[in-house]
Amino acid sequence: MSVETNHEQRDLKLISERDKIKESIKKDLEKDKHILAFFYGGSMARGDHDRYSDLDLRIVVNDEMYEEYRKNKKERAERWGDVLFYEDFPWAMHTVAHYKSFVKVDAFYYKQEDLRPSHYLKEETQIEYDPYGIVTAVSEQSRDLYYEPSLIEFESWRSKFFAHMHEVYRRVMRGELYYALHSLDMMRWSVASGWNMVSGRQPNAPGDWSKYEGERSPLDQREQELLAGWNTRRDPEGILEVMKNIAMEFKSVHSRLSALLGLDEQAEWVEEVVNMVV
Repeated sequence: MSVETNHEQRDLKLISERDKIKESIKKDLEKDKHILAFFYGGSMARGDHDRYSDLDLRIVVNDEMYEEYRKNKKERAERWGDVLFYEDFPWAMHTVAHYKSFVKVDAFYYKQEDLRPSHYLKEETQIEYDPYGIVTAVSEQSRDLYYEPSLIEFESWRSKFFAHMHEVYRRVMRGELYYALHSLDMMRWSVASGWNMVSGRQPNAPGDWSKYEGERSPLDQREQELLAGWNTRRDPEGILEVMKNIAMEFKSVHSRLSALLGLDEQAEWVEEVVNMVV
């Protein structure tokens, strides 16, 4: 998709600017005796990054120094470039630094014990520095993991969909259309997550739309076309119509997931829940 903006020249430099920050990170962290390892996740690790991709940096720190490094995470990020602003909570294990070059670095700090085999480490790990083999060992242990939705995930998925669907109706009837649009968006997200679960792909965290659309999306053409078609403005009738259309696809996904998990589809009950608001 081509969009004209006032920032074309800046955007053309994003890859080189990101590489400069990566090199600064490398020089800074490799000489620190308390850094046990660091690696990248996300699109950089998967190899499907583009000029707008951020750096998902993961840093493993000596246990005795962890709290100090976590507290000083913002100051650390200033060593890597000119920071414009932060997304940060003082108590969190990570900070997000937005640089003046328009490059973004999401830096997480871990103790060694925090690293456990996971689907994330299986699919999204680009090791940059691991002299003790810490990340390598956990990454190798992650290779045998395969994603299958659990009963708990399935129950949470469908109950949240129902809740968002009912909330769309309530908010439309109250004239709270932005609230209705938010819940409608979560209905879209829920169905997209269901498509991923059916296909054996772990869904994103609730509300995270990363890779669900665009060239990097694993969704098939039909699914992407459905997502694009579930569009509406601040129009009460339009919102309710899109809600109805999303619910139709949800029932299909619910049926497939039920079969995958060996569960009774409970089609009549699902219809009862849906028909409360359509």
